[in-house]
Amino acid sequence: MKHGINQKIPASRSIGLFVIGVLLIVLPFLLKSPYIMHIVIMTFIGIVLGMTFSMIYSVGRISLGAGAFYAIGAYASALLAMKLGLSFWLALPLATIITGIIALGLGSVILKGSGLSFGVISLLFALVIVQATGQVPFFGGWGGFWGIPAPDPLPVPFHTPIEFVRKTPYYYLILSLFLLIVLGFHALYTSRIGRTWRAIKLSPQLAETLGINLYRYRLLAFVIASTAAGVVGSFFSHYNRVIEPGAFGGFFSIYIQLYSVLGGLEFYILGPVVGSTIVTFVPEFLRVAEEFEPIITGVVLVVVILFFPGGILGTLQKFLRFDIASIFARTSKGVKALLLRVGNVRQ
Repeated sequence: MKHGINQKIPASRSIGLFVIGVLLIVLPFLLKSPYIMHIVIMTFIGIVLGMTFSMIYSVGRISLGAGAFYAIGAYASALLAMKLGLSFWLALPLATIITGIIALGLGSVILKGSGLSFGVISLLFALVIVQATGQVPFFGGWGGFWGIPAPDPLPVPFHTPIEFVRKTPYYYLILSLFLLIVLGFHALYTSRIGRTWRAIKLSPQLAETLGINLYRYRLLAFVIASTAAGVVGSFFSHYNRVIEPGAFGGFFSIYIQLYSVLGGLEFYILGPVVGSTIVTFVPEFLRVAEEFEPIITGVVLVVVILFFPGGILGTLQKFLRFDIASIFARTSKGVKALLLRVGNVRQ
């Protein structure tokens, strides 16, 4: 799943995906602990957030503000439900649209600058969102919102409505959202748009000489990624029933980066899956005190960047499938072939 681009899925991989799919479906019947189910649900949220970071990285930009759009989706959905009385099933799409509009407005401005200014401004935007939600009473202040309504019962033909009173319905809901986002991201990565994104990341100058509009394609990736963060943000507010500014600030954006960096930055979908699973589950199993988690997270991030720049998946692939010589031998040939494929793309 490197680069999220697979033109043909081998039979062995199809079987593997089928087994994983069946396991995901029956997982609630295997896990009896509501606490473990909660960790699994939060893992799916982390995967999606990691995927949004990876999508922006795929066009050569590093965003430090994914947590901001996660918060925007959460607060927008909570406000729509609590102030206007809308159900979750209306609040979710509307919050997603609101998040996308804000991302479009912000991206239209900050993507015109350099990569450094983009990263700095995205981080400042995340900090502004935290301060705004904390300082403005309309957003609940530092105490946040409590008693956010759960999703309304979901009618099912020939069955009693599904009520969101236990972890299992929430699990299947986040699983459905996760699969929709994964399928959408995969479709983009395997399309001409995805090939263009990859060309931009490999050589922006050369891609631009071929007529590729860097700004437009980067803006597209930024808006799509931010909107996906808003989707899971909306889900989180109605699942957790409580949101407050502290949940979206500080080290939260670093965790999102770690999901992708630890799994492997070049694996735009599978990398966040591996990274989020490890980062979410390992501290729980080790029972690490909350005050030590940021320290351990920082140490892990530094170690991965210094000694395993390809992440877990990149390191495994390097030692199990390729040698260094073959990687360098294919680099120039791969870049040329890729740019020729997207050479007909015009703004």
